Amino acid sequence: MWRHRILHQTSARKDIVLRPARALSQQRGAGSPTGTLPASADVVVIGGGSAGCHTLYHLARRGVRAVLLERAQLTAGTTWHTAGLLWRLRPNDVDIQLLANSRQMLQQLESETGLDPGWIQNGGLFIAHNETRLDEYRRLATVGSALGIENQILGPEETQKLFPLLDPSAFIGALYSPGDGVMDPAMLCAALKRAATNRGAEVIENCGVDDILLEQTSRGKKVVGVATPYGNIRTERVVNATGVWGRDLVAKHGSHLPLVPMKHAYIVSESIPGVRGLPNIRDHDYSTYFRIQGDAICMGGYEPNPILLDPVAKDFHFGLYELDWSVFETHVEGAQKLCPSYAKYGVKSTVCGPESFTPDHKPLMGPDPVLNGLYHNCGFNSAGMMFGGGCGEQTALWILNGQPDLPMFGFDLRRFTPEQGCAPQWIREKSHESYVKNYSMVFKYDQPLAGRDFQKDPLHDQMILANAVMEEKQGWERPGYFLPSGADRAAVQPYDWYGSYGHSRNRDIVYEQVLEGDLQYGRFSEHHDLIKSEALACRNNAVVFNMSYFAKLLLEGPQAQQAADWLFSANTNRDPSKTVYTCALNAAGGVEADVTITRLSSGSGQIYDPKFSGQAYYIVAGGASAYYTYSTLQDEIRRKGFEASLKDLTAEMGVISIQGPNSRQILQPLLDCELSDEKLPPNCTRLAKCNGIGLRLLRVSFVGELGYELHVPKADCVAVYKSLMAAGASRGLRNAGYRALYSLSSEKGYHLWSFDLRPDDTPLEAGLGFTCRKSGSEYLGKAAIDRQRSEGVKKRLVYLTLQEEDVPIWGLEGVYRNGEPVGILRRAEYAYALGKSLGQAYIERPDGHTIETDYVKSGQYELDILGKRYQADCHLRSPFDPTGQRVLGNYHQTTADAS
Repeated sequence: MWRHRILHQTSARKDIVLRPARALSQQRGAGSPTGTLPASADVVVIGGGSAGCHTLYHLARRGVRAVLLERAQLTAGTTWHTAGLLWRLRPNDVDIQLLANSRQMLQQLESETGLDPGWIQNGGLFIAHNETRLDEYRRLATVGSALGIENQILGPEETQKLFPLLDPSAFIGALYSPGDGVMDPAMLCAALKRAATNRGAEVIENCGVDDILLEQTSRGKKVVGVATPYGNIRTERVVNATGVWGRDLVAKHGSHLPLVPMKHAYIVSESIPGVRGLPNIRDHDYSTYFRIQGDAICMGGYEPNPILLDPVAKDFHFGLYELDWSVFETHVEGAQKLCPSYAKYGVKSTVCGPESFTPDHKPLMGPDPVLNGLYHNCGFNSAGMMFGGGCGEQTALWILNGQPDLPMFGFDLRRFTPEQGCAPQWIREKSHESYVKNYSMVFKYDQPLAGRDFQKDPLHDQMILANAVMEEKQGWERPGYFLPSGADRAAVQPYDWYGSYGHSRNRDIVYEQVLEGDLQYGRFSEHHDLIKSEALACRNNAVVFNMSYFAKLLLEGPQAQQAADWLFSANTNRDPSKTVYTCALNAAGGVEADVTITRLSSGSGQIYDPKFSGQAYYIVAGGASAYYTYSTLQDEIRRKGFEASLKDLTAEMGVISIQGPNSRQILQPLLDCELSDEKLPPNCTRLAKCNGIGLRLLRVSFVGELGYELHVPKADCVAVYKSLMAAGASRGLRNAGYRALYSLSSEKGYHLWSFDLRPDDTPLEAGLGFTCRKSGSEYLGKAAIDRQRSEGVKKRLVYLTLQEEDVPIWGLEGVYRNGEPVGILRRAEYAYALGKSLGQAYIERPDGHTIETDYVKSGQYELDILGKRYQADCHLRSPFDPTGQRVLGNYHQTTADAS
């Protein structure tokens, strides 16, 4: 099993209690402040490491009067001892862009400042020991090539020519990226300081921040300054770039960051003849990296039993810990196998210091959801140097424009809920697993073992009884798919820390074994046919989806109508029976959320029928980004000062969705209302009772079929679910999970936010122009939409179906038109009714001109899949039911191609 093969080592230690940090060495202490504190600043950046210096630089470049405060000297804390590697090939297009931006900044910094930032472009090698790992590298090569990152897949002998000390019999291939390299932390931060101060910024060392000063307003807590031992600075914008100390700075004010400090180490070899100038190496299978440092090799990695720390002392400036060889030794054997001559040389020095790690191994960035005016740029998981330039720029743009110019949801603090931020055990478990799996292969459908069962919906136990294989999203458990009756139950087990710290591995590994069936690139999942049966049951009969974790919000108050008009692009001032699909945009016209929204009439006071004065709206959004959606809408309501409130009802109600041609016949006998087209047309809602239980009924579909959603108080969910399943038993009604749901929605051409619909996509680019009203009151982003209507769009969402039927796609595949790269697949599924792999991509013209329908239709398209190009058909909308007849209940019409 891959999971066991990668994380094989155990430790005899049982004590995973967090340990206070003790410094082995304190090389430099703090003295007097290096400057006079200004009375005020536009922005105060706290922390003089990579994140802080990059943020200051990008603010100064844009004319912001900013000051950086560092309690010791620049690079103190964690930056000074980092390895400083930069690898651009990642399984994520946003990561690649951020890293490319970091590299671009490094290349221009010397000419700007006259200081060498310590950038050495010696290239990078990823080493593969098996075909599955090599397939992963082929995927990285594919997306890299489509995005302009030079790379090559090499055989062992070719790889040895680049790094002669390697044993070519020890591996089967490699991925080479010649533009990668390494940087020197001290030299880089010195260059950033000069560049920033030349543009008017200030850097004051030996000046810590005692507190963030806040003022209570009608819109919540607002930043008004920072307090230091030497006086206060007035400011309305503060950036928390304090790394492992980031959570301690804000916790007393009610903001909780999911972050854990851990010891992270590397060793420096004696001089090794012949290594100078060789490329850096990442051997993911052996959990080892080589960083070339002159004539020496710095070697480290990610071990299964890292030492967790809590807290790290405030005066831990340039300190190190003694290396624990019982932890580190897991890297040594693999390094010596890969590079036999490495074993001949001794260790010159060891470097073991604190680093901050997060539950998903991504930084914590963006506006604080509790403290208005506070921004975070911390939690970099030992990757702060390589991500520093790109993330510093996005932080600066966030502050200046209210949003970054890249879709940063995967980095945004609001991808976690406040409940997760306040759960230390959950944070420790998740951060540990993310640490030890950092070098594991990234598979689309892999699931975490840590932090599970954090939040369960009202139907959770029913899903388990139905043999669901559960997935985790934003802390919620949801059904991925359902195993056949009689199969061993794949129950999620308590986290066993992968056998580390003296814990025994779980004896029940059925869940892990089931997950293994998805861990491949070159062929379909072992569960492909199982998911197919659920998807086709929806297309041909009816299925039930448990969508209870979807976000359910109530917008109400005297100015709820004005708030809805401003927040949403569609006309929401509709009859109370009408449900509207709409987008919430940012100022650039990008989609921050897509939701359904219903204007309500004041009712009985039940959770599904609220009583209110003024106006109220019921909003439903995807569950994976639920807190982000809530926080984004809430922030804008407060910013505009609307007299309206937004309540999160998600945990108070379940959502039971029945979808498919026979859904009406199955559901009708249970309800006290008529489900005809006349009484309940598509995209409408009404109150109803199911066997006497009150609920809200919506005729909507996420899969493009005749279907209904039952929004039910949590206490009544089980009764309604059981009634529905019993009523449909004779008609073959069955459960279906999110794997089928996402396949079906993609096949129909519906969107999945954060994949084929993101904050850098406008509705016009995404084919959602119908959601943007052309008249009436202003809405956020309308000016950008109107401009695009006038000028045209430079990218456009298309649907691509493979002509070859038996080839899986996973996303990130390169899209080529007439042999030229024009985009990558944002989303990829198998469309079971069409019998083809289908992907969604935004294509752009290589010449940068606006993109017209004729341009899309006239090209010959190919998809680059694992290094081989396959012919694909391009469609302006999904070829499945392009006129939307099925959602109307019209099943006599056949589907037609929409190209």
